[in-house]
Amino acid sequence: MEPNPPLERRTNPSKSQARDQSGFADKWWVLLAIGIGTFMSALDGSVVNTILPVINASFASQVAAVEWVITVYLLVLSGLLLSFGRLGDMQGHKMVYLLGFAIFILSSALCGLAPSVTMLVLFRSIQAVGAAMLSANSPAILTKSFPASQRGQALGLQATMTYLGLTVGPSLGGWLTDALGWRAVFYINMPVGLLAFALSYRFIQADRPEKISEHFDLAGAALFVAGLVALLLGLNQGHALGWTSPLILSLLAGSLLLFTIFIRIERSTAYPVLDLGLFKFRLFSASTFSAVLNYICVYTIMFLMPFYLIQGKNLSAAAAGGILTAMPIVMAVVAPISGTLSDRFGTRLLTAAGMICLALGLLLLSKLNQSSQIWQIAQALGVAGLGIGMFISPNNSALMGSAPKNRQGIAAGIMATARNVGMVLGIGFSGAIFTTLLSQQGTSSAASLAHATQASFLVAAGIAVLGMIITLVRPERAEGK
Repeated sequence: MEPNPPLERRTNPSKSQARDQSGFADKWWVLLAIGIGTFMSALDGSVVNTILPVINASFASQVAAVEWVITVYLLVLSGLLLSFGRLGDMQGHKMVYLLGFAIFILSSALCGLAPSVTMLVLFRSIQAVGAAMLSANSPAILTKSFPASQRGQALGLQATMTYLGLTVGPSLGGWLTDALGWRAVFYINMPVGLLAFALSYRFIQADRPEKISEHFDLAGAALFVAGLVALLLGLNQGHALGWTSPLILSLLAGSLLLFTIFIRIERSTAYPVLDLGLFKFRLFSASTFSAVLNYICVYTIMFLMPFYLIQGKNLSAAAAGGILTAMPIVMAVVAPISGTLSDRFGTRLLTAAGMICLALGLLLLSKLNQSSQIWQIAQALGVAGLGIGMFISPNNSALMGSAPKNRQGIAAGIMATARNVGMVLGIGFSGAIFTTLLSQQGTSSAASLAHATQASFLVAAGIAVLGMIITLVRPERAEGK
């Protein structure tokens, strides 16, 4: 078999020179275009989660059926991130990014017009294709548009747009649904998406390689999608169906088999969809693994806190939602600051400090009970949000900066995949601990519920400490840079 080609590859020199001569004059317009798209994607995800009961009532469907509106989006998005990152490296990130916008805008209109739950699930799967194109290429575009001395700042500002979308999504979605109906939640993507598309078309530099000699690894891409979907579906449904049920065991065993075959193919093919050589860089592999651990902790909080607030504290959904905004608000403020600081002082200490701060926030959350005051809950969420905001931007900068230029798309795809895998692992693990402890106590009283959440947060705090250790022992800079 032909060995894997060198990581570096020539691109069109005239285009590179032209961009160098421009002095990155358009970089802030690029950031604005990427930021609007990021905000739109985050807003859409948080809004749809909020209005799911309204959609269910509108179609008079079963809860199990309408849940696929969320589940299919997650599965398709996660499975295609790596493939579209690779495609961006081969065909140009701008082209794939713009195509993703077109698909996302069109599918949003179709979601708004959906006549049934079945059609809505279908259109949401198409929407996830567009979202995967956007998520897998936006970090690569920012990394190429900004000099290394501002990479952390740019990625931090992009993270801020994500957190702003997550913060305003529930309230905006509720207002739109009350005023215009749930379909307006999807229609709002159209004007926002068209604005971002126009800015992206105008200001993002064309980056199509001069010669395309590499081939797309279709077999590897298909195996990765199948393996990841089986894994995520098993983890997503494990706490509901039981971790020892035949279906869950079959899904998890099938994913292991598919990933084993996938890795063997990627090691032997000349042009793999996942360049395993990236993981030879210690900074890249450590940043990826610590990102997964971080998102496990993040989604443990996001999954369990509504149970604690609504069932344990007997708060209304609106009151619980208001309290939960404490975490993303702090994250939105801290992320660009930590990104800017990482450009000046390096990424290692900031990411380690972020993980230990997250561990402290989780420890504070593990002390909450049914008599805890609102300010204590908000304080614990704020400390956790401070740690997440400190970690994300420097870690993303380290991950993207450690990848070769012609593998930026794959690196961005891996970064986004780490987020989605961490999300499902966090929900799966915390859900397993939570439901197991509740069943052992034989009651769902406020006291037993508080005990189950406390144990789950303690486990997550240990995971954050492990992430802190990994960030401390990793190198400050990638080998050879």
